[in-house]
Amino acid sequence: MSRKSIIAANWKMNMTPTEAAAFLDPFLTTFSESVNVDIVIAPSFVALAKASEMITPNPAVSLSAQNMSHEASGAFTGETSAAMLLDVGCEYVILGHSERRSIYGEDDAVINKKVHATLSAGMKPILCIGESLAEREGGKLESVLSGQLEGSLADVGADQMADIVIAYEPVWAIGTGVTASPEQAQDTQKFVRSVLEDLYGSDVAGATRIQYGGSVKPGNAEELLGQPDIDGFLVGGASLDPQSFAEIVSAGIGG
Repeated sequence: MSRKSIIAANWKMNMTPTEAAAFLDPFLTTFSESVNVDIVIAPSFVALAKASEMITPNPAVSLSAQNMSHEASGAFTGETSAAMLLDVGCEYVILGHSERRSIYGEDDAVINKKVHATLSAGMKPILCIGESLAEREGGKLESVLSGQLEGSLADVGADQMADIVIAYEPVWAIGTGVTASPEQAQDTQKFVRSVLEDLYGSDVAGATRIQYGGSVKPGNAEELLGQPDIDGFLVGGASLDPQSFAEIVSAGIGG
């Protein structure tokens, strides 16, 4: 089944609005027309408005938030709602990133609430899953990933999966410079798809896009994208440089 690749830049806690504009000015000139890859930029909350202003006229690039509250509004100091993200032009929301899980204690139940809130608002979750090095070496890779998928997707219907992107990120490869080999990444992506098949059937599993994340860079992008179950990337460090990220996107377009 043919799946359109999706390559997303997760800037994490980097880039002021001024810096975001300096990045986007050349980048959006390079990718100014629709291409055969979905390109997504996920700035910090304070840079979303500036990024939206620049991205909205561009048919090739979409805007994502890096997180979202499952609450609609109210006394939740420091949180951001779906309505706020919609108003600023977000199409996607990254949910369940390993940093949210490990540093801020978000578990599958919390992430599941956010998935439902994102879908209800008409936005598309980029749902992150991934194992630590200790979990992989301890033989827990499959139980960890299947548990994260089942918990985070609880009560999500098969028809809703068309709007969900899965991002597999081995925690041991995020920001470390260590990348899973193409074979390691493919084997795990294939397993993730098999879990989706158990949950939703072969048609949904075959149509769901599964990104890889973890020290992706221009030098390894093409080989990783050549794997049958890798449908794009969630890029961290390499997405902070417009030329580097443009080269990764170009690898997707070329593939």
